[in-house]
Amino acid sequence: MLIMLGVLVLLAGGFLVWGWAVSFEPKPVSVVPVISDAEAPKLKVGQSLKVLSWNIQFLAGKGHVFFFDLPGNKGPDEMPSQADIERTLPEVVRIIKDENPDVILLQEVDEGARRTYHQDQLQRILALLPKEYSQNTSAYYWKMPFVPHPRILGSVGMKLSIISRYKINSALRYSLPQAPYPPVARWFQFRRAMLEARLAVEDGSELVVMDAHLDAFIKTSELKKQETAFLAKRFAALDSLHTPWIFGADMNMLPPGFYARTPKAEQYWFRPDADAGPLYASFNALPTLAGLTGPDSLRNRTHFPNRPDATGLDKTIDFMFYANSIAVDSFTVRQDDCLKISDHMPIIARFRLHAI
Repeated sequence: MLIMLGVLVLLAGGFLVWGWAVSFEPKPVSVVPVISDAEAPKLKVGQSLKVLSWNIQFLAGKGHVFFFDLPGNKGPDEMPSQADIERTLPEVVRIIKDENPDVILLQEVDEGARRTYHQDQLQRILALLPKEYSQNTSAYYWKMPFVPHPRILGSVGMKLSIISRYKINSALRYSLPQAPYPPVARWFQFRRAMLEARLAVEDGSELVVMDAHLDAFIKTSELKKQETAFLAKRFAALDSLHTPWIFGADMNMLPPGFYARTPKAEQYWFRPDADAGPLYASFNALPTLAGLTGPDSLRNRTHFPNRPDATGLDKTIDFMFYANSIAVDSFTVRQDDCLKISDHMPIIARFRLHAI
């Protein structure tokens, strides 16, 4: 008995040492690598800039109900097949090529994850895009060589990625507020983040573009309120420096006042007192409230849930925000030919950088 107890103590101790050594412990703010050609073009003062933001759902495609898609982790599926990924990858690239954006903000990009066969999905996408998209930067927000969850049992690696036609001077990863998990459990959780890249402008100034994927698995409103407060503080800081900025994200929250309009089966994931209202009240938002409530409101829905009974797009949880010094020429949610690519639709805006 004593020998068995000793073995168990050694195993537990070994697990704790291993977890401490390999866990992903990002700083509140950290510099992340940038891939950018010294000869890459810089933005011109006054030019227009087309930005596409998209949660590509780790190239899994539609047709699955993953375990985390239903309350209690009761979804039947754990991972896409390799065939699913091979079908979805060229479709993502097709949409990007057709839209021809200047800046691409991607969420749920896997690298080194068991569920996506340890592929580097960003590099697979870049390999199929024109060479002018070689400027890029990424930041992990889930990373661990092994997660002992019974529906995972392997490595995880998920990133935010920014791809640009224009020169990226530098990039930072900001840690978003995190739920207070116990120390050991925290090792295996998402480390939600915002990725911020600074694009060079010919006159020596910079345009800041930001990419984020906010928390989805919450039990209280407090964390979502903390996330929106964090973003508001960062946006206001850039405004105070007269630095133009554009933000795109899967925010996993509803537009202000939309909880009651959301299907009952989806309300589980949201809180009526923790929507995007504070950001809409203080900053320029896309889609606009008029777009969300007017006659074309259906064209501004961004999410097609992986629920067995879901028949189409039923809400908006993907947004862009931008500085007062920037104007908008157009905004669209690309829906019709994207319904089988991801549970999120790409959102696309053309901005005018007249005040840079």
